[in-house]
Parts: sequence; C-alpha cells; structure tokens
Amino acid sequence: MKYCCYCGELVALKIPEGDNLPRHVCETCGEIHYQNPKIVAGCIPEWEDKILLCKRAIEPRYGFWTLPAGFMENDETTMEAAARETLEEARAAVDIRELYCLFNLPHINQIYVMFRGCLLNTDFGPGSESLEVGLYQEQDIPWGEMAFPVVHESLKLYFQDRAAGQFRFRVGDITKTAASPPQYEVKILQS
Repeated sequence: MKYCCYCGELVALKIPEGDNLPRHVCETCGEIHYQNPKIVAGCIPEWEDKILLCKRAIEPRYGFWTLPAGFMENDETTMEAAARETLEEARAAVDIRELYCLFNLPHINQIYVMFRGCLLNTDFGPGSESLEVGLYQEQDIPWGEMAFPVVHESLKLYFQDRAAGQFRFRVGDITKTAASPPQYEVKILQS
C-alpha cells in the first residue's frame, strides 16, 4: 500500500502507538489501514448420496475441482455467502445447514468456513467461474484433481463422518511446508 484511501497522501509502514504489529499509517490524516485475513464461505452441497462439485474456470487452479466457495461480501452473513457462492458457481439453489468445519490458512491470510448444505433440486449448471459441475458419489470423486487442500480435507472428513453416521464440527489449521514442491500440513485442533 502506497497511498491513503481517505486523503490520498503517502502512507508509512510503522507500528502505531499502542499496537504491536507494523501497519500502513497515513501521517497526514492519521488513518491506520489494517489488513486482516479474508473469510471464504462455502458448502458441501448434498443430493442423496452425492456431492456437487465444480471444475474451476478461473485461476488459481484452473481446471481443478472444488466445492462452491468464495470470499464473503460486505453486508452478508457467512450462510448467505455460502448460498450465494453455490448459486454463482453452480447455478444451484441450496439450503445451508449446520457449520461443518473452519480452517485457518495463515500462509495466505484466509479463513475457510464450510457448511453442509442440501440441494433444493437438481437444476444446476456451470456458472461463470466453472467449466462444469456435477454430482459425485464418494468413489467417483476426482481426488487427485482437487483444487485446494482445504477442499480435499473437508471432503475427507465429510465422508469419514458420513460412514460413521455422525457429523462433527471441526476446527483446523492448514499450513504450507518449506518442501519443494510445496506440501501442506493439516492439523485438526478441535473435533
């Protein structure tokens, strides 16, 4: 960040009085510009024994499979965001149910909030961010073509819970390791 979005003057990166982290501070108007993690809201859309997946038509991870999810907008709840993303990416109407998992991704400053959802019908199709969408049984899911570790982990936990007959809320961290190519470590903190 170079300029203050309030007065247009240059900002300086410094630790404001009473704070403990460097922030972009406008020395003209005094505005402190905080940069906080972004919240991604999504869902696992269920139809009978199948899950709705979307093949990405955008970067990052163009051509890989994902669950419908995306950044929250201002003036909406996490549940509204999950339903909106499902409608945008898969043109699917979904009843958002309980919160299923929350994953912290500190290496990219994101928090994923995933709900379980029930498709209201099978009238769906690719939205502008999807090449294709489809319903998949567990054995047909393209596990090796998942776009993101958080999607892979959410689905893995979902199918474990479904087999056990009980869904449990999870909180976890997904961190990038120093390996080359990058690997990801998943740590479930609360189950």
